[in-house]
Amino acid sequence: MKSIHTPYYVLHIVTSLLSVLLLLGINANAQKFEHLAQTPPMGWNSWNHFGCNVDEKLIRATADAMVKSGMKAVGYEYVNIDDCWHGERDKQGNIQADPKRFPSGMKALADYVHKKGLKLGIYSDAGWTTCGGKPGSRGYEFQDARRYAEWGIDYLKYDWCATEGLNAEGAYMTINRAIREAGRPMVLSICEWGDNDPWEWAAPLGQLWRTTGDIYACFDCEYDHGTWSSWGVLQILDMQDGLRQYAGPGQWNDPDMMEVGNGMTQEEDRAHFSMWAMLAAPLIAGNDLRNMSKQTTEILTNKAVIAVNQDKLGIQGFKYKAKKGLEVWFKPLANGEWAMAVLNRNNHDSKFEFRFRHEQVSDELSKRKINFNEEVFTWRDLWNKENTGDTKAFIKQNIKRHDVLMLRLVPAGKWER
Repeated sequence: MKSIHTPYYVLHIVTSLLSVLLLLGINANAQKFEHLAQTPPMGWNSWNHFGCNVDEKLIRATADAMVKSGMKAVGYEYVNIDDCWHGERDKQGNIQADPKRFPSGMKALADYVHKKGLKLGIYSDAGWTTCGGKPGSRGYEFQDARRYAEWGIDYLKYDWCATEGLNAEGAYMTINRAIREAGRPMVLSICEWGDNDPWEWAAPLGQLWRTTGDIYACFDCEYDHGTWSSWGVLQILDMQDGLRQYAGPGQWNDPDMMEVGNGMTQEEDRAHFSMWAMLAAPLIAGNDLRNMSKQTTEILTNKAVIAVNQDKLGIQGFKYKAKKGLEVWFKPLANGEWAMAVLNRNNHDSKFEFRFRHEQVSDELSKRKINFNEEVFTWRDLWNKENTGDTKAFIKQNIKRHDVLMLRLVPAGKWER
């Protein structure tokens, strides 16, 4: 009987056997492109704002806006198409872009994005279908990776819907191997929502892994979908506790894409962006870049905050203390510098006071310490750059509800006795 499905069955058997062998320990050759994402990836993704409403016109316009807005100039480079770009597979099993939404094809779109000095990302799923019901990569992993390489894709977000019977580590080993064999360096974004503790096994396979379920544009909320929930900024921030030791150059905890510009207040957007910077999280914008307000643009292009996120040490920040709804965070930076953030979780403005000489900061992970009685730091407010000082004096400041105070501390020398 003539059947167009034969290539699928062959590939499914091969990839299933490969996953089993890898899980049995024959994974010594599992490796990724090591030079990628040495600092947290920066870019944009279509899902948060547009969902399944994606087409090539939107992606081209977004690439244009990333350049025009100044985002490219401060480090954003990936333009990532999320779910629902897919058409049907052809008779050979090759995945195709939806011809109505992407009539020029993915290769032409990648060429357009590359000419802008940017990189193009795409989405697939380890299961039979994507979360949006489009064709998944299960059984087609190697074929799809070759296809993406032919198109010139630079980044693959790989989701975890419709994965019944699959082992997460094995499935991501398979797509890792497929990308390697395709020969084109691609960032692999592992997106199984932290359900299988990816921080314990994902570093050799991908450059970033989701640590939580999906974010949505609320600062302090849970959206109950029945069998799963979407989470607000504070909820996702709290879920990062205990994970910082797994992050570093080329391997990042991913608390999901940002919601800056998607309906929260200016203060909430600023706090959201600041805390993702402190977490050394990927800075993947999720708003409509074509129609940003001046305030949103200024938040997303704040060079001083981005510099904290992109610090070459790649150390994730940590919560130093919390009291009465105010959290104080520190992040070790290169050259003996530190970032400090004070997050106001309260639903009201709060007075903050920090007497540096009464504090000693110690980070077991980086083996870095600050004794403010022995060393003086100058500091600059990263959102209000006219606000400066040093650690000889104490800080006393009012912080608006759901806002943040963010400082960069630079060594100024020893205390003069």
